[in-house]
Amino acid sequence: MKIVLFGDSITDACRNRNTDRYTGALGSGYALFIGGELTKDAPNEYEIYNRGISGNRVVDLYARIKADVWNLQPDVLSIFIGINDIWHELGGQNGVDLERFEKVYRMILDDTLARLPKLKIMLCEPYVLRGDATDEKWEEFNKVREYAKVVKNLAKEYGLYFVPTQAPLENRAEKFGAKYYADDGVHPTPAGAKVLADEWLKVFKEEVSK
Repeated sequence: MKIVLFGDSITDACRNRNTDRYTGALGSGYALFIGGELTKDAPNEYEIYNRGISGNRVVDLYARIKADVWNLQPDVLSIFIGINDIWHELGGQNGVDLERFEKVYRMILDDTLARLPKLKIMLCEPYVLRGDATDEKWEEFNKVREYAKVVKNLAKEYGLYFVPTQAPLENRAEKFGAKYYADDGVHPTPAGAKVLADEWLKVFKEEVSK
């Protein structure tokens, strides 16, 4: 089974972009935990490709989808995008508003399913926690919940698989502190990455891989 993990820095996690086979190919985030779990007892059953690029917005995913998804002909595609569509507006007025976000996300889904009709697609919920990068403009960053609603609704409309992330991270942050899961409010620590991977693997094992 070939799996492509498609997204921004949360997926990228400093991956080695010069290889898909050796140490560092999956980065140091949730993709690494997913790869380790799936291949530890079935190393010949899975091909896992990290196609996250730091700083990407939904429009960037669409721009590179042929090279990084369609050409690989995966069995499963996981999409994790949304926070930069807000963050880039705050930092340089180059974000993606909610209406355009949904429009381009639909384009990704429509065009991909037209080319790969048997593809199973997992949509990961964009999230945000309070942290060094998000506290000062929390009201703006917190709008990611509206983007998350779009993703969840698209998953339902298209009959795809939805991976929740906000509540699992928030529940632990309320108990132990957000800094232990994403110290800047966006990029996960190893603990945060493990939470993301666990949620992804739960959906994958209970729904996708059957």
